[in-house]
Amino acid sequence: MDLGLKGKKAVILGGTRGIGRAIAETLAGEGADVAVCARNADQVAETVAALKARGVNATGGAVDITDGPALKAWVKKAGEDLGGIDVLVSNAGAMAQGPGVDAWKKNFEVDVLGAVNAFEAAEPFLKAAAEKHGDASFVLIASVSAAVAEMADSYGPMKAALIHMAKGLARQHASIGLRVNVVSPGMVYFKGGVWHMVETNMPDFFKKQLSRNPTGRCATPQEVANAAVFLASPVSSYTTGVNLLVDGAISNRVNF
Repeated sequence: MDLGLKGKKAVILGGTRGIGRAIAETLAGEGADVAVCARNADQVAETVAALKARGVNATGGAVDITDGPALKAWVKKAGEDLGGIDVLVSNAGAMAQGPGVDAWKKNFEVDVLGAVNAFEAAEPFLKAAAEKHGDASFVLIASVSAAVAEMADSYGPMKAALIHMAKGLARQHASIGLRVNVVSPGMVYFKGGVWHMVETNMPDFFKKQLSRNPTGRCATPQEVANAAVFLASPVSSYTTGVNLLVDGAISNRVNF
């Protein structure tokens, strides 16, 4: 299936590892020009080189997502360098765990305010793309944890905030063709990722959590990226305001 992404311009927050890297590479594989940011400059440089090797225009920057002005400036520059923004993906996450104030602050500053600031900077570009092509897209990466509360924690509520924000933005911008959707993964495994570290340091806990999933395994970053890129593409032109679970049925809630 042709997703209609060839020549589109995409900006990805947290695009050098895991889900974000898979999204960036999948978009590039579909012919989209891509800009990525992350904290580690070396990882950004390596990612940009890999994306360029796919034959697309690629750029990147080392950005602290918690620095709102710096993030906005980078998104604006990325839009100018690419010649527009058709797709914005907010994938950066603090992954702070626990109910403490510090964890709440970290998750809020990275996950929530990062998405807010990035969208504010990208909005003029996205609106221009929607007006010109009839479609533009903002995709946020949340988590199945947004709908699961087994104990007091900051991670799930902050991801839930993204889903609520996305629905409001989707309704606000639907008439101009600017779509906003969410992908909520379950357990995602990759080397150096959270569940790899859990497996390494707490193998019994890892096995227990894995056994809860009917599929008997974690998702790969590519499986989540496939969902995100589909929602980002013009093929999904009538889909907006949705929260797509990619969790292997680990959650037992019914999504009416």
